[in-house]
Amino acid sequence: MKVKQALTGLAVILALAPVLPQASLAANVPEGTKLAENQTFTFWLLDAIKSMDPQLNTDVEGSDVLRSLFEGLYNEDGEGKLVPAVATSYDLSDDKKTYTFHLRDTAKWSDGKPVTAGDFVYAWRRLADPATASEYAWYMQLMQVKNAADVIAGKMAPDQLGVTALDDHTLEVTIDTPLPYFPQMLVHTSTFPVRQDVIEEYGDNWTQPEHMVGNGAYTLTKHILGERVEMDKSDTYWDAEHTVITHLTALTINDVNQGLTRYLAGELDKVDMPAGQYPRMEKEYPDQALSTPYSCSYAYLMNLGPKGPEALKDVRVRRALSYAMNRDVIVNNVLQGGQKPAYNWTHWATAGFKMPEIDYAGWSQQERMEKAKELLKEAGYGPDHPLKLTLNYNTSEDHRKIAIAAQQFYKAVGVDLTLNNMEWKVHTDKMQSGDYEMARYAWCGDYNEPSTYLGLFSSASTQNYPDFHDDAYDAALEDSKTAADPQADYTKAEQILTDKMPIVPIYHYAKVQMLKPDIKGYPTQNVMQTWYAKDLYRVAE
Repeated sequence: MKVKQALTGLAVILALAPVLPQASLAANVPEGTKLAENQTFTFWLLDAIKSMDPQLNTDVEGSDVLRSLFEGLYNEDGEGKLVPAVATSYDLSDDKKTYTFHLRDTAKWSDGKPVTAGDFVYAWRRLADPATASEYAWYMQLMQVKNAADVIAGKMAPDQLGVTALDDHTLEVTIDTPLPYFPQMLVHTSTFPVRQDVIEEYGDNWTQPEHMVGNGAYTLTKHILGERVEMDKSDTYWDAEHTVITHLTALTINDVNQGLTRYLAGELDKVDMPAGQYPRMEKEYPDQALSTPYSCSYAYLMNLGPKGPEALKDVRVRRALSYAMNRDVIVNNVLQGGQKPAYNWTHWATAGFKMPEIDYAGWSQQERMEKAKELLKEAGYGPDHPLKLTLNYNTSEDHRKIAIAAQQFYKAVGVDLTLNNMEWKVHTDKMQSGDYEMARYAWCGDYNEPSTYLGLFSSASTQNYPDFHDDAYDAALEDSKTAADPQADYTKAEQILTDKMPIVPIYHYAKVQMLKPDIKGYPTQNVMQTWYAKDLYRVAE
């Protein structure tokens, strides 16, 4: 999932039995805890949320909000393990291709109507339907849902998708290939249910506060685009009894430094930390400054498509741009928050991932710079014919600092890099339309398995913004779906990315943030950094 701000990951293997026990999903308040009278929670957003529609959202921050307004089949606990949400259990067929989910009969929408298996069927068909034009349609294909590829391509009708409501509380899903991690994929917001009658009545306006009907622990009460989102506790949520926080406010603050200032002034309970601030904040506020592993990767994309510059069609140029990136300076001098240099795409700690041998990762930076100059000279660039490129990045002081550093790294090898700042929506629109040369990008895993990263650059992916196509790469990912151990295929695919270099990997994330000490229940052991407001509570000081 796309992430807007500079933030990194350590993986936890999620073990699942076919039938999960029922468990309370809301705040687990220890006996004897004295709760504060004020049970509100205010958190920071870098940019306006592009869409409040679960099937249209593509952003990490959007998902943070949507997990309060809607709920899927499963959630994650504080360690990243699956716990029941709308589904209480499932049965798995002997061939491991058919899942039968049993839904709780107490799950309700915010208007009091029951949540049914048909609501999931409608949402999943809607996601895959070309008419919806969802950037996440490919996720159904990644999940291997039967007929997903043909539905997405318009070759089959959406009602041919392998998802069926056997009755109101029994959902059957058929997949083409056994996927041990399939249940993990169900925490993604694109798989959340939505109400067909509401969408048909209000169309694109159904996500407005006065129209939205959700099934989450909170209801949307206010949404001022680019300013704030407000949510109130839902009385119809199936576990409202254990939901402690009564009101949520998400404030959009484009300046990360201003965000920290407003946090220190008491306006926010949670905020991401600006680059370079962690050492100072940890010293001054040891009970509030956090740096925890985060499964995300930061990179610069290179446009290999028809609208991209001719220079980037040359793999020698792409390799030179990657070699010239001084990752140690970015991590140690700019970010200073526990991030790790990245010479590949898949996060180093993703469950089961086996890193390929990446030659240039073992070189000194001086060796990389010399090789970059050599490759650029071979490609026909030099003092009399400098390579000129433009880098797009979305508004963030952290992104600006990294871009300025990159500009200097590239200048040292004879590349003139022009920096082009824009708001998040414009930035993503330009990537989607192929209207860029190089673009700042970051991806956070949708689930804890290498395919969540590698699938992004397959030919089938609608988020393959570099327009990278490689038969051997696609074949490795296709082979991984049926391999007894897919890790060799993942390693092969990653090696192809390293050889063809459609991206410049820069760093693997750490989630560096400030959190008020009286806020409890926030997960710090989940590498996916998935959090739910309903799990939080504020203690009396």
